Amino acid sequence: MLYDKLLMRAQNDGIVVYEYPLKGNLKGLYKDGIICIDKRLDTSTKKACILSEEIGHHHTSCGNILDKRDLNSIKQEKLARVWAYKEVIPIESFINAHVRGIRNRYEFAEHLEVTEEFLEASINYYKEKYGLFIKMGAYTICLEPLGVLEFFE
Repeated sequence: MLYDKLLMRAQNDGIVVYEYPLKGNLKGLYKDGIICIDKRLDTSTKKACILSEEIGHHHTSCGNILDKRDLNSIKQEKLARVWAYKEVIPIESFINAHVRGIRNRYEFAEHLEVTEEFLEASINYYKEKYGLFIKMGAYTICLEPLGVLEFFE
C-alpha cells in the first residue's frame, strides 16, 4: 500500500509520523522532523496523499508557513505539493498505466492509490510545466484529454 511505503520513506528520511486528531480542518502538519496526520481521515488513500505532501515539506520548506495569506507560505506549500506529485505520480506512471490497460482517471487514481483530487492536481501541475503533450520515447502523454499515444517504428 502507498501509505505504508510513504511511512517507510518517512522513517528512512528520519521523520517520525503520528496519527492524531487535529483541530479544525487541518489534515496534516510538519515541524522539525515530525509529521502529524489527522487520525480521522477515513481512508489510507487520503492519508497517503496528505503524508506525501508533509514529507515534501520536510524536503522543501523552512520556518513557519501556517499563514495562508503570506506569499512565502504559499510558495512553500506549492513546492511541497510539487514534491509529492513527482514522488507519488512520476511522469512515467502515465505510460505504465497505459501499458497496464488503465483507461480512465478513476482506474488510474485507484491503481496509484491516490485520491482523484490528488491525481487531478498532479495533472494540472504537469500541464503547467510541460504543456498538453509530453514526448517520452515511443510514447506521447496527452494531458488533455488524458491519454497516452504509442507510436510504432
